Amino acid sequence: MGQTAHERLREYLGQLPPSAQSLLMREFERAIERGQDVAVATMVLEQLRKVVRPPAPAVAPPAAAEPVRPPAAVEVARPQAREERRQSGDGPRRLFRPLEPFLTDSTGSLRPGQIRRASLLAVWQWLGREGAPERYAEFDAAMSAGGDSTREVDMAARKLQLAAAEALMKLVGPNATGDRQRLLARIGAPSVIEDLLPIALVLQNREALDGLNGRLPGIIRVLGDSQIASVTEAINVPSLQTPAMLPFALSLVMQRLAAPWQIIRLATKIAASDDEIRVAATPFGVAVTIALNDLANLASVLRADIRRGHFSNLGDTLKTLHDGVRGLRTELDLRSESNWGKQLTAIRADISNALQSEIDSVPGRARRILRQRADKDIPAGAGVDAGEVEEVAALIEFVAVCRNYASELAINEVTLRTYTDLQQYVEKATEALVQSLRSGDARARAYRQSQVSAAIRFCHVLFGNDYAQLMSRSADNAMNGERKSSRAG
Repeated sequence: MGQTAHERLREYLGQLPPSAQSLLMREFERAIERGQDVAVATMVLEQLRKVVRPPAPAVAPPAAAEPVRPPAAVEVARPQAREERRQSGDGPRRLFRPLEPFLTDSTGSLRPGQIRRASLLAVWQWLGREGAPERYAEFDAAMSAGGDSTREVDMAARKLQLAAAEALMKLVGPNATGDRQRLLARIGAPSVIEDLLPIALVLQNREALDGLNGRLPGIIRVLGDSQIASVTEAINVPSLQTPAMLPFALSLVMQRLAAPWQIIRLATKIAASDDEIRVAATPFGVAVTIALNDLANLASVLRADIRRGHFSNLGDTLKTLHDGVRGLRTELDLRSESNWGKQLTAIRADISNALQSEIDSVPGRARRILRQRADKDIPAGAGVDAGEVEEVAALIEFVAVCRNYASELAINEVTLRTYTDLQQYVEKATEALVQSLRSGDARARAYRQSQVSAAIRFCHVLFGNDYAQLMSRSADNAMNGERKSSRAG
């Protein structure tokens, strides 16, 4: 990108609200940690930091040797800047940075190894109010004095993290005492209370998680035997082997996997079997629960995208779902009546229902665009909506993509039937529409031409570029032949 493009990006980022800037910064930092789009993420982060913390203007040194006091306006602005930084989320973001890999925007039930992002603000406020007010004040003072990169801020953040973990464990840990219900109610809603123990454990074991993070490769394309051995060795830390912490360690590993469902291979390796009963009996059985929950969430995303008409990235989603379902079915001996078996069946049914209803609608939408109408029923200047044509073309492409994954997603029959129906109908309708260009009322010709253009667009998706070009030449010949006959008459 050139300098002008950087300036445009910085101007756009500067128009975002502080909360959106903080969210973008977190997501791009996570992308860099995962090794995804590092060049783009680094470039955007650089511009974001210039927006959030613009460089101070150069000031000429004073001529006199006596110290220069800052203007009164600067003294007044400092508390205001601290307050703006506090409101923009820099403090909570810095404090809760160890939680970032495990945060989710979901407000419903969570799988093991996840924490609700919405819970952090309530915990942050509670720490300043009564949880760890002294450490909170030290951290706030360090943030105000040193910005984001000083050693003092890091030390203050770690002290507050440990204090937060200790205070939370007194409320929700195994040895909690006192009037817990009254104290917990002062922190937040029940969903926040559910997150308190995971938050405390992750903050308490930050060093172990950081160590695991540093030992994992940037991306694991295939979790084979050698990779399983190295990952198992990296996780073999006593503090990460507890039932409460193992899901978080597995979540870190999962984020490095090109195919996240392969996390189940750790469980089958530890169990030395693919039998679900033996796998479930090991602590690593939670990996199967995590994989199933992530597939269920991805199926919900697919359903939401279909409802909104977002078909551009569905191919990647379908492939991930297909590979995950197939991997679980082939690498685990799941019983249909078990909890895992029922959950996988429900996921396949959810995917099938979401896809089938949309696939069934495609032939009807194509027919509405390409159906022949009598000349007298076509008003002057009428034409086919180009936006609708592109929507239907995207739907036809969607059906074509579904064919590649139909068997595992339980949509084999409907996909094959619909795709065959589309091919037969579009082929016949295109030929009929091309012939209609040779005759008919001149007033309706523009509408016929727009129909032919739509049919050729559909042919491109269904039959490829060569056939679409052939029909395009046939349409041109039909139009030229009709013009010659009109001049001869």
